[in-house]
Amino acid sequence: MTQPTKSNRKLLIILIAGSIGMFGFGFALVPLYDVLCDTLGINGKTQNSASSYEAVVVDKNRTVTIEFVTQVQSGMPWEFSPKVNQISVHPGELTHAQFLVKNLSTRDTVGQAIPSVSPGQGAAYFNKTECFCFNQQPLAAAATAELPLIFYVDPDLPASINTLTLSYTLYDITDRQAIVIEQGASK
Repeated sequence: MTQPTKSNRKLLIILIAGSIGMFGFGFALVPLYDVLCDTLGINGKTQNSASSYEAVVVDKNRTVTIEFVTQVQSGMPWEFSPKVNQISVHPGELTHAQFLVKNLSTRDTVGQAIPSVSPGQGAAYFNKTECFCFNQQPLAAAATAELPLIFYVDPDLPASINTLTLSYTLYDITDRQAIVIEQGASK
């Protein structure tokens, strides 16, 4: 068996360093993407915790249409829909909405809703004071529930935005929740 030549070792070191560099770059993409989206005001991410509602002057001269869109993770045995598909609100006005869920399976399941707002620039002006998306939603087999949303649109919403679309995707986290419970019990 022959010994690797000096050029082969150099090539091997370059390939290993390149692989490590690509792995590191791929690992850094998620936080870089989040920073880029926050800076440019894109991606429609909403806050992950409740906003407090300070009484503001309601702009009765302006109406903003809020559209509600729902979807369920493929294979999740739930029905999920808004009670109404759209409403008109005045910026600054505290508004209530309801979403309906039904567990179509024969076992208890847990769901978690992830929201986004479109256009992305409007996400910073859409404030939730109460939202089912802040918590996991356990639902017994064949049960139904109404999930509340209380929100307001900031009066500083740019005049060019007349419609905001609030979209929720519901994910089945039953198995993940069971793992967390098992790990807690084993400690």
